[in-house]
Amino acid sequence: MSSWLQFWAGSDSVGRTVALALLLMSVSSWTLILWRSVTLTRARRSLARALPLFWAAPDWDSARSQAQALDAERILLPLIDAGRAPLPAGSLGEGAGNEARLTRQLRDALHQSVARLQFGQVLLASVGATAPFVGLFGTVWGVYQALLGLGAGGLPSIDRIAGPVGEALVMTAAGLAVAIPAVLAYNWFGKRVAACEAELEGFAHDLREFLKSQR
Repeated sequence: MSSWLQFWAGSDSVGRTVALALLLMSVSSWTLILWRSVTLTRARRSLARALPLFWAAPDWDSARSQAQALDAERILLPLIDAGRAPLPAGSLGEGAGNEARLTRQLRDALHQSVARLQFGQVLLASVGATAPFVGLFGTVWGVYQALLGLGAGGLPSIDRIAGPVGEALVMTAAGLAVAIPAVLAYNWFGKRVAACEAELEGFAHDLREFLKSQR
């Protein structure tokens, strides 16, 4: 912490901008990590409970009501509603066959649900990819400023170089500290999203076959 404060006190506007950028990346990624940990865990549990109850229900309305009560993240309900959603009169989609219309509606609903599950993945990937380079830039800039200060103050010595350079290296460590949690969370969330997506794809397929048999 003291090295960080010393770097902040001795840096210029560029160095402080880099430090603030890393701070913003860290706050954003950790906020997203904590929030998505809760929502994705809840989505997995909702699917595990709602799907068996949906197929065990005696009729469509009961099945929808039970699924809606358990679908906290609203990833299952769009698929259920898409199966019975009417098309606007006179539209191009209305002219297609019933199976083609049903497939398209379920596919669009599936994409909508998966997009909800994948929310925030781009931010985590961006932070994980860019934070180390932002920190490295802060280090290079800090070393450059330190060398300028040493050159203006007389002959340099190892004691005069070690302090400013060591403070500048804190920015590289900060960049890695921001990037590593984001990368780990991105990979962990990716596995959870893939598992939920597989469940939703299977449900969409089963729902399509069921609705085809009812028409």
